[in-house]
Amino acid sequence: MKIRYMLLHAYGMGGTIRTVVNQANAMAAAGHDVEIVSAVRRRDAPRFRVDPRVEVTALTDQRGGVRADSLGRRVWRRVRGKIVPHGEFAASYFTERVERAVIDYVSALEDGILVTTRPALNLISARRTPASVVRIAQEHMNLATHPESVRREIARHYGRLDAVAVLTGTDRRDYQALLPGTPVVRIPNAVHPLDQAPSRQENRLVIAAGRLVAQKGFDLLIPAFKQVVHHHPDWRLRIYGTGPKKAALRALVKEHRLADNVTLMGRSDRLDEELAHASLYVLSSRFEGLPMVMIEAMSHALPVVAFDCPTGPRDVITDGIDGLLVPPQDVDALAAAVSRLIADRELRRRMGAAAVRTARDYAPEAVTPLWERLFTELLRAEPPAAER
Repeated sequence: MKIRYMLLHAYGMGGTIRTVVNQANAMAAAGHDVEIVSAVRRRDAPRFRVDPRVEVTALTDQRGGVRADSLGRRVWRRVRGKIVPHGEFAASYFTERVERAVIDYVSALEDGILVTTRPALNLISARRTPASVVRIAQEHMNLATHPESVRREIARHYGRLDAVAVLTGTDRRDYQALLPGTPVVRIPNAVHPLDQAPSRQENRLVIAAGRLVAQKGFDLLIPAFKQVVHHHPDWRLRIYGTGPKKAALRALVKEHRLADNVTLMGRSDRLDEELAHASLYVLSSRFEGLPMVMIEAMSHALPVVAFDCPTGPRDVITDGIDGLLVPPQDVDALAAAVSRLIADRELRRRMGAAAVRTARDYAPEAVTPLWERLFTELLRAEPPAAER
């Protein structure tokens, strides 16, 4: 079957990009004709490995996508399109030119499957992709995190799609309530193969990872770790990732006098090795979709301490079995849970072994057949199995 995945920026970094590239690679490996379509291109090559059998196409090339104004400065063209709502988190990407390029592309399709991967692209597909194409919207973030302006457009237009695919059971219930009569299926993202080196629980090291943005809650994790260090001064926290909050987080580390215990590591191409050397993973997010790095950490036999934020952690973790859940944004509770696991190596071992078993549900061999079944049913004009 012909499958097209459309991303905003297939050449960038981020969880959605990585998981969609993984999906495309898995479907190509299964023998399907797969293409990744990128609305914009701002780099020469993708950051994540793309199977050579997967074609990558860019609709607007912005590697030199700036123009000189009358003073010789280089500026982005900011004229907005008309379909993408202002509240969409990536709305600034959708200039009139970018939105028009996406509209022209989807309008010209005649057959096959189109999987769009964020509200902006989902809305354009719902309104402009011909009904002869199987149209699937992937939602990588829970419904409540979208501004009202975006939820309003979702409710208005997603009913034209053939299916909406979400990551968790909580997401599925929320989208079903908003979109009665529209097929909503839960298919989690797949992590890398599970034959990963397990943690041996030998190093006094805690790891967190993600974009350095407010969503990830590292501004809550750092003061929580100050409390941990008070009782366990020989333990270290490493935070992997880049983003606009780097300077603010660095200042927070300095403010709490944690330079010897907390390190902002930047981006790493060897995160799997780093996870295998750690003894504990912490997720401090204010909200999530499905936290893939957390599941990857679990595949390394790392127990997890996580805020019980919407959504994702509770859909994956069984509290007290493969990790610990604490109330959202409760810094004291996060510190106490981390300290509890630090103080009990045997508990970390037991939870780590359980975490590996949990991660198996997110292996490619478990997830890819779910997509194949959905695609086959929709091509046959059958209701998705989850809806029957």
